[in-house]
Amino acid sequence: MNQVTIDGIKLSLARPVELNLQWVGQDELLLQLLAAWMVINERDIPFNPRLVGKPGVGKTTLAYAAAKRLNRPVYLFQATMDTRPEDLIVTPVIGPDAKIQYAASSLVSAMLTGGILILDEGNRMSEKAWASLAPLLDDRRYVESIVTGLRIPATRDFRIVVTMNEDSSTFEVPEYIHSRLQPQIYIDFPEADEELTILAENLPFADNEILKYVVKFLQRAHKKDELYSVRDGINIARYALKMSAASGAPPSDMLRLSVARILGNEALPYLD
Repeated sequence: MNQVTIDGIKLSLARPVELNLQWVGQDELLLQLLAAWMVINERDIPFNPRLVGKPGVGKTTLAYAAAKRLNRPVYLFQATMDTRPEDLIVTPVIGPDAKIQYAASSLVSAMLTGGILILDEGNRMSEKAWASLAPLLDDRRYVESIVTGLRIPATRDFRIVVTMNEDSSTFEVPEYIHSRLQPQIYIDFPEADEELTILAENLPFADNEILKYVVKFLQRAHKKDELYSVRDGINIARYALKMSAASGAPPSDMLRLSVARILGNEALPYLD
């Protein structure tokens, strides 16, 4: 495991992630995110954009695609309701020799290596957790570790993006943090042709006809403001294909069962 030493204290770094994610369509959103990360002058600093949208619309996929476009190491931190400041920065652990060692979070690892941090579902965190990131998200660009007493600066190449779901099981993000998470890039459900392309990209072994059925289902649901996403569509098509292989019935005959098992009977009217 890689280590760095700051003021005599060794920090073990987290590893970057490699995800099997492909961003399809909506190139304008990719351009907006990349522009937010640009530095156009030596006195300029990058934005800390937030990606907002319903669950399953591809916020994490977009962030990952933009990071890979820059050919940078990508780190992921999954925020939860019980995320603590030390979880975000440095955590003490017991090493093999029974001595305390210090593990840098994926956030701090990205800061020190010039990587890109995806802070996923950031509005699940409490204000106390957000407060520990306030100096990182303005022109100071550092965090302070209470555990080690270190002030840890971000390299100039470090970038961060925060994803936020539009649902009710979240905290209110403090206004002083909102003002630091700019610009806001909103991701909506894709158009029908984009959804078909995404399904085909994820299910290259599926017949185009079954994918068209699923897209029609999703588009009907979108018009009624249901939260069914492309991710749900992929799962519906995949399960229908598996049931078809198991039973010998055509995949189209398995769609109704698949929708019911994946999303529940309340989703069935959008299939008819």
